[in-house]
Formats: sequence, C-alpha cells, structure tokens
Amino acid sequence: MNESLEEYSAGLEALARKLGLDYYPVDFELAPESLMTEIAVYGLPVRMPHWSFGVRYIHQLVRQSMGHSRIFEVMFPGDPCHAYLMDGNTIAENTLVTAHVLGHADFSKNNALFARFHEQAGANIIEMAAAHAHRIQQAIDESGVERVEAVLDAALALESHVDMDRDLHRELYPTRADPKKEARKDAFQTRFEQLPEAQAPAEEAAQPPQRLPVPPHPEYDLLWFIAQYAPDLEQWERDIFLSVRAESLYFYPVFACQIMNEGWASYWHARLLREAEFLPQPLYLSAIKAHSDVVRPFAAEEQTALQVNPYHLGFTLWEQIVEQRGMDEARRICREEDDFGFVRNYLDRELAEKLGLFAYEAKSDGEVRVVTRDLNAIREAILAPKFNYGAPRIAASEMRQDGTLVLTHDHASDGRGLDAARGNRVIQYLRRVWRRPVRLNTVDSRGEPHELSA
Repeated sequence: MNESLEEYSAGLEALARKLGLDYYPVDFELAPESLMTEIAVYGLPVRMPHWSFGVRYIHQLVRQSMGHSRIFEVMFPGDPCHAYLMDGNTIAENTLVTAHVLGHADFSKNNALFARFHEQAGANIIEMAAAHAHRIQQAIDESGVERVEAVLDAALALESHVDMDRDLHRELYPTRADPKKEARKDAFQTRFEQLPEAQAPAEEAAQPPQRLPVPPHPEYDLLWFIAQYAPDLEQWERDIFLSVRAESLYFYPVFACQIMNEGWASYWHARLLREAEFLPQPLYLSAIKAHSDVVRPFAAEEQTALQVNPYHLGFTLWEQIVEQRGMDEARRICREEDDFGFVRNYLDRELAEKLGLFAYEAKSDGEVRVVTRDLNAIREAILAPKFNYGAPRIAASEMRQDGTLVLTHDHASDGRGLDAARGNRVIQYLRRVWRRPVRLNTVDSRGEPHELSA
C-alpha cells in the first residue's frame, strides 16, 4: 500500500473503532488484476487444482471484458482477516474499499453463522485451504492426475450438498441400537411380584443389540457420508471429500449472508467516509461517486433489472433499520440473522414499493412477465436461490446389502425439479468413487416418479 493509502487506512481504522466496530485485525495487500481474478474465481489465494476453476476463470474474463464484473477487493474473514485490493484502483476507490472491508470484518466477527465456522475450523481459512491443496498435490504425485481428477470431479460436483446444521467434525453413526431399558414398574406390579404365590417369569434370553441401517436417517451431508461410508475409497480419496466439505462449509456464511454482509459493509463505508474529516475533499467526492456505482439498483443505464443488487438492497435495509430502530437493534440483527430472516423480517411493503421490486416469470421463448408484487412472493423470490446452497435437496436414504447407494430428491421441500442431464452427469461422477450402483429417485417435469441410475 502506498503512503497516502496507508495514512487514510490508519485514520479509517481509528474512526471505525471509535464508532464501535469490533473486528479482528485486517491484513491489507495490493494485488495485480490477474491475481485478483484468480482469487475471485478460485475463492481463495491457494486452492485445490481442478479444470472447473479454469472454466470459471474464462467466464470471469469474458464478463470483465463486457464491463459486467469489476473486482474491487476480495476479503477473507479470520483472525487476522485478509483483504486484497486491486492495485489498479484509484486511491479514492481503494480508500472506499478499505472502509468497506472494515464493515465486512465487523460483520464476520459478530455474526453467529460466521462465528460458528470460525469456532469449528480455526481462524485461518487461507492456511487450511493451502494445506488441502498441498495434500492433493501429494496425491497427484503418488496416484496420478487422472485418478485424483476423477475424485475431484465427484467431490466438487457435490460441493453444495452439505448439511449446514451439522458440525464440521462429526461422529460416525452408532452401529448398534442401545439395549432396551427395563420398563419402570409401578407400585402394584412391585407388590404383586413380592407375593409368595407369584410365579417369577422365566428370564428372557438376552437379545443381541440390533444392527442399525446405514444411514439410520436421510443424510443430506453427502460429502461427509461418501467420505465415511463409500466401500472402497482409499484414505487420500476420503481426504479429498472432507477437504471439499470443509471449504464448502466455510463459504456457506458468505453465501447465506450476502445481502446482510454487503449491505452492512456498504452502510459502514458510507458512514466512515462521511465522518472521516481527514480525507481531502476531492478524494471524498471521488469515493462517494464510487459508492453510488456500487449500491445503485440497476446495471449500466438500465431502468429495471431482473436480479437484485445485494449491495443496494442490503444498504437500503440497514439504513432503514438504523434510522427506525437504532444501532443497538441493528447490531442484534447483525448477530442473530442470516439473509432468510433479514429479508423476511425487515423488507416491508413500503420499502419494496420504493425499490420497485416484483416477482417475474421467464418463459422458454424469452418473454418475461411480471407475475406479482405481493410482498411475501417478492421475499421468497429473492431467497429461493439461497435455499440449500442453491442446490436440489438430495439425501442418501439407503445403502443396500450389495452396496447400492440410493439417493432421494426431496422435491417437495425444495420446490424444484431436477435437471436430468446434469443429474445424470453427477450420478456418473459419483458411480466412479462409490464403485457400486447408484440410484437417484426424483420426479420428472410432470411430477411423475423418475429414477436416474449409474
């Protein structure tokens, strides 16, 4: 960081502490555009190698060349936090980004969902991901790139299929049912058995504990289940599934709190810039112009949009909450909620109308039609892509005696059908690592039962 930016950053941090922001130390680093693009695509500065990240990289380059996706910063929560700023940004933009990162750091330390992963996995995701990448490179050296890539194909195809209600470190299923506890006798039974004429019943032969099925209940944590129960996986293959699972659990709070988190960071960067009297006036005006570009509701010159800008929606909601309920209540919401509670509880009808929000239907011929402006429908339309990490809800429901794995799509609760072509590809990937037949029970486009198998 250059001297001016370091000076402004120090001033912003002091102001942030004065205004009550509470966060772990932040390590700032300027990075070139190529590295920033890699970090944004891979999700981490160092991560396991896989061809799918190359596809995402090309997609990102195309979006950037079309002016649709400019990267200002990438921030990783932890103790310390790590923030990468684009060295091609202007000093005004990086001053704004610094203030924005401080808002993210405050949110990630104090939000319960972020804090839960932090407690379970430790404070440094970057080191954890680098260790995963190192072990996978060792597996490539020992077992060959083709074998490792086949396992990564399956694991990354299932990276959304984790159970967010389960802990990072889980115990295996119990193998045997607990022996039945002797039923408690009432006073009459006790007195009856003490009578001289009472016949003592012959003791029943001790029954061995019943062996429990695997899984004993529908298991939605597919990465964990395969890592622990796939019949023929080698240890390095199990490690890959567990590594992908750990990283997927790390990213979930970012995904599930995007509107809250980006809105909170935007609220604080706007407030910090406004109250930072040490900033030169021209720099402040340039930074505020960048702020307006970040939180505007529509892309480019469009007058409407089919996707909600999380920065705009989150910023507007936090402004209203602070104004109407006060900062103490805003901090409580920050601690306790994720986007589901945030949108359902605090996006009211007046604000939805002010923002021009609506639910729409896109037809196969390209026609887009406004379906409703009902508030509950709008809330659920915003949140629908976030349910279950945006993936169909699928459970491992049975492991048969011959090793066949039966999966069941819970289409009733996730409210979506299954893309048969993509589903077939995933089943094929899974068949390679399960090394037994795999069957997936789902429904077709008409709601009729349908089975995919490999």
